Amino acid sequence: MSAKSTISKQIFAPHDEKMLAAVQVKRRTKKKIPFLATGGQGDYMTFICLSVTNKKPSLVSITKVKQFEGSSSFVKRSQWTIEQLRQLNGIDPNRDCPEFDLVFDNAFDQWVASSAGEKCTFVQILHHTCQRYSAERKPEFVNCQSKLLGGNSILHSAADSVTSAVQKASQALNERGERLGRAEEKTGDMMNSAQQFADTAHKLAMKHKS
Repeated sequence: MSAKSTISKQIFAPHDEKMLAAVQVKRRTKKKIPFLATGGQGDYMTFICLSVTNKKPSLVSITKVKQFEGSSSFVKRSQWTIEQLRQLNGIDPNRDCPEFDLVFDNAFDQWVASSAGEKCTFVQILHHTCQRYSAERKPEFVNCQSKLLGGNSILHSAADSVTSAVQKASQALNERGERLGRAEEKTGDMMNSAQQFADTAHKLAMKHKS
């Protein structure tokens, strides 16, 4: 099972939440942590996760999850509602890059994703989720490539693919219906012709008898 699948199962499923996206990250700038707070836990992996509750009204959260070295389990470290997100800074609007910043009401983190592709997917899904669920104040998405915020997104592409498939299926059914209709017409014409032939033959036979 992948790390993201395990996070979804361990962190979100027990609370009746669905994980929408997750990105593995490292800090671009090291955060100063008081000596006593480190707890001697060593190296760890960090994930930023996006989730939504299954129950209505839907609540969307951004959660920082960690897995410490030597442990198979994941732990929740910090969590914000989507309304607390003020800004996502994509750093470079002209190219795929792994860096991004998250600005909340009470926190600011500078991250580097494990890959540019993983970061782009996370930004794309987060933007789509904000448009769908943020009723009041929507966060800013700055220095992000336009493909992540609109028309060419994977989400729109997926929707377009479904729509295209439905249209193709509908067209195929219509064409099939037209072919069946033409076949029925031909069958009807043949039956009419056969009936006319039979009537003519019957008349000729009667005339021959008389």
